[in-house]
Amino acid sequence: MAASKVLARALSAEARVTLWRSLQTFTVTRIVIALVLLLYLGFDVESGRIKTDPVNAETCFAYAAAALVFAVVAARWRRRFIVQLGAQIATDLAAISLLYLAAGGMRSGLGILYLFPLAGAAILAPLVLALFSASLAAIFLLLESVWQIFMSDREPPLMQAGMYGAAFFAAVLMVNRLAARLLGQEELAAQRGADLRIQQAINHIVIADVGDGILVVGDEGRLYTGNPAARRMLGLEGEAEGFLLGEVPALEPVAQAYAGWRAAPNEEAAFVTIKPWHEQGDSEDGGAAVVRGRRDQPVHLKLRFARVDTGSQAEGRSVIFMQDVSAIENEAQQLKLASMGRLTASIAHEVRNPLSAIGHATALLAEDLHGPAEVRLLKIVSDNVARVNRMVEDILQLSRKAQPHTEPVQLSSFLAELKAEFCEIHALDGDIVWLGNAGGATVRFDPLHLHEVLLNLLNNAIRYASRKPASIRIFPSSDAAGRLELHVQDDGPGITPEVRAHLFEPFYTTSSKGTGLGLYLARELCLNNDAKLDYEYRFDQAAMGPRKASGRFVISFVQPA
Repeated sequence: MAASKVLARALSAEARVTLWRSLQTFTVTRIVIALVLLLYLGFDVESGRIKTDPVNAETCFAYAAAALVFAVVAARWRRRFIVQLGAQIATDLAAISLLYLAAGGMRSGLGILYLFPLAGAAILAPLVLALFSASLAAIFLLLESVWQIFMSDREPPLMQAGMYGAAFFAAVLMVNRLAARLLGQEELAAQRGADLRIQQAINHIVIADVGDGILVVGDEGRLYTGNPAARRMLGLEGEAEGFLLGEVPALEPVAQAYAGWRAAPNEEAAFVTIKPWHEQGDSEDGGAAVVRGRRDQPVHLKLRFARVDTGSQAEGRSVIFMQDVSAIENEAQQLKLASMGRLTASIAHEVRNPLSAIGHATALLAEDLHGPAEVRLLKIVSDNVARVNRMVEDILQLSRKAQPHTEPVQLSSFLAELKAEFCEIHALDGDIVWLGNAGGATVRFDPLHLHEVLLNLLNNAIRYASRKPASIRIFPSSDAAGRLELHVQDDGPGITPEVRAHLFEPFYTTSSKGTGLGLYLARELCLNNDAKLDYEYRFDQAAMGPRKASGRFVISFVQPA
């Protein structure tokens, strides 16, 4: 039934191949049967001669030759499947009927040979054709038995002929039903395979073109694969994979964030910074390096994690989704800078002059008014005038490109003087600010600019630090590429990811007393001196406790003095 349905509709390529392959198997089986019949009925094994019965010999030779022809045609000419199959079944029925008559009818036992073509018809042909073939075989056996009634004195085996006929129909129905199920499953498997290939092609396009990075890693942190966006974000070249993320120094933040997520799967997304880094690990034959890294700008990544359900017996896999938030930050910053450029063109005349008049009038009033209420109100006015004036100065400074006067700066003595000045301004104990050992490290930087940048970072740190010993830390370090860095860190609660996304944007502030321009100006001053200022999340077990992510401001110097 299913065979007829499959043949009635357009077949898939896989189903057509299966049918033709089954027909070839059918023809090979026919050749074997023809050769066996030829040896059994056409030759005398003891004398090695052809038997004297010409019918058996000629029929066996003709049947063997036809079987070879059918095999060649089915292999070379894959057309007209039903025509070829019908011709083969008709030949089988004719040859077996001739041999059946020549061998003496039902008593020869050759009636069992009808099962071969009938089984082939049940498997490959529609049900109607298979039942028609079975009816021809059954009618032939019954007619031959009836003929024996008139031609022989012996009682013909009518019962045996009827049993053979019933067996033929039962065999055809049963085999056709089994073939129907197999053909249906074959067609379904072919359709599922085609759908799966299409889905894989779609997934490949989506994964290859999606802007977010995708990494597949094992439980131990081994990288198995990644899409082009992930390789671009991490700076991986070629098909580098199979290595542990923790083995590459620049990728260690990703490995630590992944390990932290595995320890606490319910944690939210992590933020890491991937810095420029050199190639890591040479091949055993001394050839090119296996893994190569970024050599351009640091990239800030937002990481999200998902567990892959691979079953209890398979090695664990997880997917890391990476989003480059640097581009988002830069785009927002460019929008604000565009609007700020239009503002600074007229701010000196429209704001600064009236502000100066207000400040001068406040000073004159302070000379005449001495009551407590008046003094308090005048102080409020004066403080806000100073605040607005400071904001105006910062805005005007943005429109002027500061020209640096770089010179070699020895960090050890420079940081010691800065610490003493800062502690004196804020009346702090000397042990609150901890300085790392800078040794003889020297950088090329404008001293006034470096002083302004570090003082701005320290002023931010003192707002949130606990003011315990070493609650503010300034220490030099080296990145994965060997470049010198200067870290400024406090033991405060740290900056949330939401604030981090806007940290260096102009006019963005979380303080009621801030202008939102300090960190932006500090970054601009660093850029003017061929350095970079950034805020990084780190896993600092020594200072912040095990597996706790902390943040720090990092000044990266392009090259030492």
